[in-house]
Amino acid sequence: MNDISAPGTALLAEAGHAVSPLAATGPAGSAAAAASAAALPAAELPAAELPAAELLTAISAIRRIARRAVRLAWTQQPLPPAQSELLRLAAARPGISVAEAAQELCLAQNTVSTLVGRLTAQELLSRGRDSADKRSALLTVTEKARGRITEWRDLRAELAGRALAALSPADQRAISAAVPALRRLAERMEAL
Repeated sequence: MNDISAPGTALLAEAGHAVSPLAATGPAGSAAAAASAAALPAAELPAAELPAAELLTAISAIRRIARRAVRLAWTQQPLPPAQSELLRLAAARPGISVAEAAQELCLAQNTVSTLVGRLTAQELLSRGRDSADKRSALLTVTEKARGRITEWRDLRAELAGRALAALSPADQRAISAAVPALRRLAERMEAL
């Protein structure tokens, strides 16, 4: 297996970015290589914050690379990320209001309203009215959207499964063991 992390690591280090020592030696495709995909300026972070910054950098790299891989393999026209996030949220919480979706996605209400209009025009989202407050729109995904979400998730899981299978058994175990802790971290960050 070729080590593709070394050249990028060298360029990042030359630019004054903090790079994990594991990132320079880990095999391509390892969690350490993902962490080196985007580094942070070393001078800008206190030493105690470097592990948190490296973790967030690795997670961002994984999300970005996963989206790109799925989009390359996807046969349909992909939705912009903000529309995708709103569609996933409406699928997870049928009947969510525009105001609640805006709060959940950390977007302005008028931005979410624009996204709703675009998704409705594509027949991926439907707007209902709240019986208690006629001004409030309640969002639900359409059957067309449910099918699209299922196909996307299946393809994403297949591609991620292939990448995980290419890792060493030790890396696979480490990633599996980290999932519950990452969920707890997300909950703690949400509570901040």
